[in-house]
Parts: sequence; structure tokens; C-alpha cells
Amino acid sequence: MEQSLSPGLYIVATPIGNLGDITFRAVEVLRGVDAVACEDTRVTGKLLHHLGLKKKLIRYDDHAGEGDRERLLALMESQPVALVSDAGTPLISDPGYRLVRTARERGIVVTSVPGPNAAVVAMTLSGLPNDRFLFAGFLPNKSKAREDMLSELAGVPATLVFYETAPRLDAALQAIDTVLPGREVAVARELTKKFEECRSGTPEELAAHYTAHPPKGEIVLLVAPPSDEPVADIDVDALLLRELSEAKPSQAAAKVAKATGLDRKDLYARAMELK
Repeated sequence: MEQSLSPGLYIVATPIGNLGDITFRAVEVLRGVDAVACEDTRVTGKLLHHLGLKKKLIRYDDHAGEGDRERLLALMESQPVALVSDAGTPLISDPGYRLVRTARERGIVVTSVPGPNAAVVAMTLSGLPNDRFLFAGFLPNKSKAREDMLSELAGVPATLVFYETAPRLDAALQAIDTVLPGREVAVARELTKKFEECRSGTPEELAAHYTAHPPKGEIVLLVAPPSDEPVADIDVDALLLRELSEAKPSQAAAKVAKATGLDRKDLYARAMELK
């Protein structure tokens, strides 16, 4: 017998590829809600058709405004409403943060139905240290902003996890090679699908492979944490010169020290020579 749901917001994780990964609870919740808010009604419509369900679909994506949010909030005050993304767990680099925050502020019950998540799947496949990891979303589009973000995260003692798109993968690997030299990197793609792949190596090796074999699909990019051991074969002068183009010697030395683990005083002395 179908169980009736109380009014409120139900955050429902959906498959990231293999439709068999949807949970029994997710199906029951989708069956019981009156409406489903989603990024793309076509994508969610296909999933619901696969599950034999027909529901009112309401588009709620990155372009949704305050009026769209208010209409959804008014609806969930009297009816159960599901929030899904195109794939995986909603709100993880997907729209929905403001909707959930406002719902909680107004006393609307919020329930999260756990399930697939690309970052966690990739972390389990990568073979990189998994006692601590930092999910940092998408790297910026522009080169300098991308490198600045990597520099900011250079000293974090954890595996770094990013989402990336196939057309931007090469630029991301080049930035990692420049800012985080010596780090092992893993590229996970087509997760849970027929051609699932998780390939690891240096950024240079991975860039060469994907130049020869252009990737498709959504990508999770993982970077190993800084090592306690000295990093070999680093072009220190190149790193310092890049930083010196926009920073003082002391700042350049600090950034390179953070990225490589090399002695800051030695780097400062070399930066002064290069300057």
C-alpha cells in the first residue's frame, strides 16, 4: 500500500549513470510526492518514465529566480515536493542551496533521501588516500583563477576532489602540473556506466593519454595530498618566476613553499636572485 507523505521538501538522490542504483526509498518517495522540482524536465521525465511514474515536473535550475523559489516554497507548505538534480545527490555543485535554507527558516520539514554521489564513487575507485578528502566543486574557467584556487588548496593535507567537464580537462591537468608539481592525479569518468574508467598518473601522463583519446562525459578529478617526502624534479625557478610576475619575492616564496613543501627561506633567497 502506498504510504502518504507529509507536506515538505524531499531531497532525492538519483542515479549518476546506472539506473539500477536508485534506492527503494527514493522510488517510494518519488511515488508519494505531488510534484518534482528538477534541473531539466526532459532528463527527470525519462527517469520517471523508467520507474513507471508520472508526476508534475517543475523546472528549478541555476537560472531560477526568487519568484520560482517562492512558488515552490508555497507548494511544499501544503504538499510533499521532491527536489532532484539531473544525476546524483542534489545540492552538490547543483542548484538548491537557497531553497533548502529558506525552507528550514520557515519551518518547512526537509528530508534528504541519500544515494549515488559521483565524488564519493570516484574517491573509492581512485586508490588515493581516503581518510580525509576535500570536495572543491568545479575549478574556475579562467586560467589565473584556476591556478589561484589550486594554490589556495595546495597545503590542505587531504585528497582534493573536483568536478570537471571533458573540454576543460586538459587545461585543468596543465594547471595542476604547474601549481602542484609531483602530485599523483586520478581521472574518473563514465562512472557506473558500461565504459567506466578511473585512470591515475602524473598530470603530464594523463594529458598525453586524453589528447590521444579525447574523453566524453562528466569527470571527477582527484589530486593526491602533499607528500611528507621531498618532491623530485621540480622546476623551482619556473614556479618562482610565475609567481614573481604578480607578487613580491616573499609572497612568491610563500606560495611555492606551500605548494611543494620546500624551505621558504631558501625559496625566498632564490626569488631575490631571480628578481
